[in-house]
Formats: sequence, structure tokens, C-alpha cells
Amino acid sequence: MSGILALNDTTEPKMLVKTPTLNQSLPQRIADFTTLAEGLDYAAQGVTGLNFYSGRGRLEYVLPYTELRRRALVLARKLLSTGLNRLDRVAIVAETGPDFIVTFFACQYAGFVPCPIPYSMYIGGREAYEQRIAGMLKAADARCVISPADQIESLRVAAGSVDVEMVFSHDELSTLPESIAKMRGFEGGDVAYIQYSSGSTSAPKGVLISQGAISTNARGMLVFGIHVKPSDRGFSWLPWYHDMGLVGFCLAPLLSQFSMDYLATTAFARRPSLWLKLISENRCTVSFSPTFGYDLASKRIGTEVEKLDLSCWRVAGIGGDMVRPDVLNEFAKALAGAKFSFGAFLPCYGMAEHTLAISFPPMGRALRVDTVDKNGVRNNHKAIPVAPGTPDSRGYAVCGRVLEGHEMEVRDAEGAILADREIGRIFLRGPSLMNGYFKDVDATAEVIDAQGFLNTGDMGYRLDGEIVITGRAKDLILHNGRNIWPQDIEWAAEKYAELKSGDVAAFAIEGDDGDDEVVVLVECRTTEIADKEKLRREVGKLVHQGSGVDCKIELVAPRSLPFTTSGKLSRAGARSKYLAGEIVVFAPQNV
Repeated sequence: MSGILALNDTTEPKMLVKTPTLNQSLPQRIADFTTLAEGLDYAAQGVTGLNFYSGRGRLEYVLPYTELRRRALVLARKLLSTGLNRLDRVAIVAETGPDFIVTFFACQYAGFVPCPIPYSMYIGGREAYEQRIAGMLKAADARCVISPADQIESLRVAAGSVDVEMVFSHDELSTLPESIAKMRGFEGGDVAYIQYSSGSTSAPKGVLISQGAISTNARGMLVFGIHVKPSDRGFSWLPWYHDMGLVGFCLAPLLSQFSMDYLATTAFARRPSLWLKLISENRCTVSFSPTFGYDLASKRIGTEVEKLDLSCWRVAGIGGDMVRPDVLNEFAKALAGAKFSFGAFLPCYGMAEHTLAISFPPMGRALRVDTVDKNGVRNNHKAIPVAPGTPDSRGYAVCGRVLEGHEMEVRDAEGAILADREIGRIFLRGPSLMNGYFKDVDATAEVIDAQGFLNTGDMGYRLDGEIVITGRAKDLILHNGRNIWPQDIEWAAEKYAELKSGDVAAFAIEGDDGDDEVVVLVECRTTEIADKEKLRREVGKLVHQGSGVDCKIELVAPRSLPFTTSGKLSRAGARSKYLAGEIVVFAPQNV
């Protein structure tokens, strides 16, 4: 983070003090701004801001909104000196810290389109990361890449492979001269940023979000969703290259001027209990996580729970993956001694193509779980209610009503609108919708129909005007809060010398605990037991290296995998035949 610190005035070091929670003299405005830059201009008149904690829980950096604005304006002029043109795309490695957010807002003031890209945790190794970033840079038609110093070599490799010439570390950027050219920032009808959180490695799709969409969606979240108050303070460990981290816990707080405290995602993964400790110490009121985050924290908290007071935590949101009521019950039980309130849970529904938020239940309502017959869901596409504890039943969290001013429809395969408890595809329309996928007219047309409705790819049903999510209609796999394209798993597996395209099919099935289990079917042509086990072992290793996922590798007979009439692999068909026992699976040697 030295690049951003280089923009500081030269002063004696002082003991860091986190930004206040309350703006005593600045009235709260809730996302009623025309642009993100206008929102920062207003927030900078107060005393609140952003605070960054180390993996040991120590306050490392404090960035009041007034300082964020000052530094962003300075950096905007430095970016202008590079020769970038208005609306050029600038890829920024989204490390949790001051450098990223200052650069993001420098782009807002200068009129460049920021494209947050992942900070590498080297899932799958450096080469896999470089390939993923190269795909994003190419899809964004990026002119410039900006990175922390510790990632710069990988970014240079990725940029060089797709002919992006301008690559700067934050340190290098800070040494550039300031341009005296007039800045032409964004207006209300302009783009705000491009989100690349869930694209396939080979063909990532850039979600184009407008200034109007981010303002509308943030206001919906803050007013309709969490009923934000001037006394709120947020905490997040969610990555900023993901829509829930960027929009929910960076841009929306800024647009309502409340202070945020941050822990890097890697620090949370190493010590999940630190999330709860800092919420307790800083008296944070709002924090969200995918279900797996609550699961990790409750299992690792141990005796530390006795030192916590979580009575301040009024909104414990759940999003980013399927909501697991059983996990939330265990979390509430484990944290009861810390005065955590079960009523704080707020299961919601969202996606990047809708900026972020789609639906929220009423604030303060206990978690509502709809228990239904599994067979009705699987075989008849109906959510038939049964009593909790009934054999072969499943409980789904009710995720509330769509934001005001937005529309939702549940449709069957022919496009007919379905009644309550009939399961179909979820479609959305409203001012939070993306403008489309950047420079990908065909992909946009595949998901947005002539009436302007977005096909979310999610399955679910209506219940008393609220939405219940039951799973995915598309091939996209949701695993531990990550969106994973099955193509990426298949391509990783097909690196094994004996496999070719079409020999592998990846999909998700519901495990015994309700979580998605990733299954990989691999056509096996060898008859030797040792060779089969080697194939299973090596494919598993390649998949983990390529996508960071532990999968169930199933070896199947040649020509077992189904294809569509157009010659494409049918993952849905493979999944259906696998579950029905219609595909012969070679048992492992030890079975």
C-alpha cells in the first residue's frame, strides 16, 4: 500500500484512530446522488470513512472520506498524464486496502471506466491466475492495468499476452506528473464500472453497471433492505472484486456516509473469529457473509465467545450462496453467549447483473423457513408444504420481496408466468439492471428478453409475494460463495494427456447436508485398475489446481456422456442420467 501512502503530506507518524461512527454535523443522505463522484464529494464533508485491519486485528490504515476524495483527485490527474482517453477501461487489482478504492474513484473523477479484477490467492497457481486475468483484460479491452507491487509481475505477464501496454504498480503511478488537462468525469447516464466477478476463465463476461443503476440499487439496499441509520457502522471481509463486497460494503456505505471496518479475505480465512472480535470491539451494526462464513466462524470461535458482545449487530445478512437455515441455527447457538440475536439474520438475494441486491425480507422478522417435500421439487416442480422434520423434506429460506420499483416473474420453460409454489425460472426487470455485457451483444441477448426482463438463471418460487430460491437453472456452479463455470473444471481435467474435449462433464448436485457437491464425470478407456486410479487421482489434482475445488471424480464408460442435437455436451443431461443411475460408474479400487 506504499503507493497510496506516497500521496500523503510529509508529517510525523501519529497513532491511528478509527473514523467516528457518527457524523455529528453532516445530515445523512442515502444514495440520492447522480454519480458516485457526487456521493464522495458529499461524504467528504463529514468525518466518517474507511478503516483497514491486519490479520492480527491491528488497525493499519485509516482513510476518511475527505482524504479519499483528496487523494483520488490527485491520482485522477496523474492518470490523465498517461494519455488515456475518456471511457477507456482501467483494470485495477481489487486488494482490500486504500490503494484500490483511491484508484477506483480517481477513475470516476477522470472519466475512465474501472474494472475491478481479483487479487491473486494463487488458487491453482500463478499460471492459472495469469490466464484468468488475461481473459478479463481482453474482454474489457483494457488500456491500462494497475496492481499492488507484489502482483505486478503476474499482471505484466497477463497484460503482455493480450497486448495491454500500460501496466503500473501503485508506487509507479504515484511518481507520475499531474496533468493540467480539464477533467471530464461521469454524468448520471454514464457507465460507473465493469464487474468481472463470475465469468468463465476462457470467456469472461463484463457486467456493465451505470451510475443510475448503482445509485438506485444502493438506495434500495439501504432504505428498503437494511433501514440504514446515521448510527450504523459496517464490517466486511468480502473481496472487492465481488459484487457483494464492492457494492454492498464499499460503494453503498460511502453513498450513505457511514464508516466501514475491513479485514482482508485471506485474513478472515486464516482466523474467522477475528471477524466477530472486531465487530464486538468496534460496535459494528451491519455485516454480511455467505452461509459458509457463518459456518467457519461458529466452528472456530471456541472459548473466545466469552469475550464477545455482539448485541450491537442488528443486521447479519446472508447472501452469495444458498442460505442454509441449519448453519444459521448453529451459529446463533454458538454465539448465544455473546448476545447475538437470531433475529438479526437477514437472508437476501442478489447478483452482479442486477448491480447487487434483488430482494430482502422485512427487517426484524425471524428467519422464515419453508419446509417442502423434496420429491415435489424434483419431480413435479412444485413446493408442496410439509411439517418440519418430515422424511424426505427440505427447508428453504424465504428471501423477501424484490426492491421497490422492480419487477419479478417466475416462468416455466415455455415462458408462462407461474403461480405461488410453482417452481420455475426467475426473471427480473427494473432500474438496477445492468446495461448489458460489455461488447458482447450475443451474450446480452441470451439473458435479457424483448420486454427488458433478465433471465437470472436461478430457479425458485413465489410465496406470499416473496421469493424462495431452490437452485440454478444454468450450468453455473455455486460453491462456497464462489461462482464456478463447469467449463473451467472440464478444461482443467482435459489437460490430462489421455483425455480430449467432450470426455469430461462437470455439474453440481445437492449433498446430504444441503450444500452443492461438485461431480466430475470422466470417460475412461483403460481397463487396468492401477491406470483407472491414476486417472482419477491426476484429474482430481488438475481440477483443484485449476479451480480450487475438491470434486467427486467419477470414471464412466466411453461414450457415456450425452450431447445435444447440435453436438454440444449436455451437462444437464449428464447430471440427470447420473442421478437416475443410467450412467455406468466404475467403482474406486477400495470400494
